[in-house]
Amino acid sequence: MAHNRQVGVIGEAVLAPRSTDQTSLEEALYAVTHAALRDAGLTIEDIDGIVVAGNDQMDGRAITIMMASGSVGGVNRDILSTPSGAEHAFVLGALRVRSGMYKTQLVVSWSPMEVDNLSEVQRLSNDPYYHRSLPLDDLSSHALQANVLENEVPQLREAALELVRQFRINGFKAYPEHSAAPVEKVWIEGGKMLRYPITEGMVTAPSFAAVAMVIADEDWIKSHPEQKVAWVHGMGWATETAYLGDRDLAQLTSLAAAAGQAYKEAGLQKPTFDVAELADATPYQALVALEGLGLCARKDWVSAVSKAQYGPQGQTTVNPSGGALSFNPVFCSGLMRIAEAANQARGTAGSHQKKNVQKTVGHGASGFAMQYNTVVVFGREPLESLK
Repeated sequence: MAHNRQVGVIGEAVLAPRSTDQTSLEEALYAVTHAALRDAGLTIEDIDGIVVAGNDQMDGRAITIMMASGSVGGVNRDILSTPSGAEHAFVLGALRVRSGMYKTQLVVSWSPMEVDNLSEVQRLSNDPYYHRSLPLDDLSSHALQANVLENEVPQLREAALELVRQFRINGFKAYPEHSAAPVEKVWIEGGKMLRYPITEGMVTAPSFAAVAMVIADEDWIKSHPEQKVAWVHGMGWATETAYLGDRDLAQLTSLAAAAGQAYKEAGLQKPTFDVAELADATPYQALVALEGLGLCARKDWVSAVSKAQYGPQGQTTVNPSGGALSFNPVFCSGLMRIAEAANQARGTAGSHQKKNVQKTVGHGASGFAMQYNTVVVFGREPLESLK
């Protein structure tokens, strides 16, 4: 059995129906699965195994994989589920193919809007003794992180507001049918204070979406030369401690570790990318991610944003899709960032495709104050060291 096979993304689809009342979750999963298979030029019979990422609490169901199995083609087929984060499903699927045990994998995740109170669902993820009674949800933890960063970096709030504006302009160009958040700075800064210092205009309300990706090994891809491929050059993932009191929220050591793993595997001495798709549930997250990925030092955050250094014309274009600040399917946002980075390397990103893309990076973060971090490096060509 061959080990450490080269892996490529050959298909992708995102489904975000405007009316969740007229589209059930089962219908959405069926539709996004078949859209990704069509993009790859495959049928479900060509798929060796499936990895899904779903969260029972967010789905409002027990053992959510049972609901998903039929819709994604998992009946009588090898299927695994991970509830921790959608980005972890991609890593698991890619590792299965890389092992040589599978030729192809289908990865699917979703973020439904069927629970009555998303904040309460997130609160239940806390340990029952210290955090659950605070109450602490995702936005509260992100706000704690934002406070620490604002205290450390002068004029950071103005840079954060401007970054939201820039990403939302990207989002309106990339997905005008989904991006409804305001781009005017006065609206971004204004609105209800949700969790200090984050206002209603600085974040985007949770949305319903499903995303699917098709992964194949190098032999399968060579036998289908018509495929548009994003080759996986490197992957890394790491976790912070769960207890916020033991963390320095101004730092993100897990992202630095994940990026280091991915870059070492990809043979990168210096992180240079044409496109970076990174986690940005808040603009402060995006800034910390830029630092963790080695793209922008903290001392340069304010000047880089003011000069639109990471805009469409920059050496590295950041979040040309608009990111979660434009469209925010909470649970599967990490997989969407990875899918967007892969599409840029495949040359299939549509209206927001950057020209002459050779290398991209996708970053997913989940958990309280970005507890989990995953980094995937893509290239348009296979990795030379593994040929």
